[in-house]
Order: sequence, then C-alpha cells, then structure tokens
Amino acid sequence: MSRYSGDIMGDLSSRRGRISGSEARGSSVVVKAQVPFAEMLNYATTLTSMTQGRATYSMEFGHYDFVPNEIADKVISAAKAARGAVVEDEEEV
Repeated sequence: MSRYSGDIMGDLSSRRGRISGSEARGSSVVVKAQVPFAEMLNYATTLTSMTQGRATYSMEFGHYDFVPNEIADKVISAAKAARGAVVEDEEEV
C-alpha cells in the first residue's frame, strides 16, 4: 500500500488538507490528516480510483475552523442566490 501513500498525501494536500503523519501497519500505511469536510464529499470515489480499490478511509469530526475568504464569498453568494430564488417563487404563488 505504500506505493500509493505519496499520491494520497498529494491529493489530501490539494484538498486543503494538513498531513499530520503516516505510519506503517503491517503491509499498510496509515495516513493521518485534517481536511475540510466539504473537500471530502467525493473522496471515496477518488481514493478507489487512485488505489485500484485497495485503500479505505475513515473520518471523524475534529474541530471548526475559519473558511478562506474566497470560499466564504462563494458560499455567501450561493446562499443569497438561493434565498432570492425562494423569495421570487413565493411571490409568484
């Protein structure tokens, strides 16, 4: 499994992840990282593809953190657009 660990760490880093370490367990490698939940929504598919179905992962909540401004702006714009669409729909009824 160690042949995939570099690719996995690179992918997690590209998802704004912070790698906290890796350790060998038998023939496997365990990679520990903190990655924003929003970046992990389609990770199962990516991991399966990247490792030919050989890797697994698990997640647990760690903490809340600040969202980068550029991402916060996108979320706020999407929320305003959704709220505007709802208001328009209510007025038509």
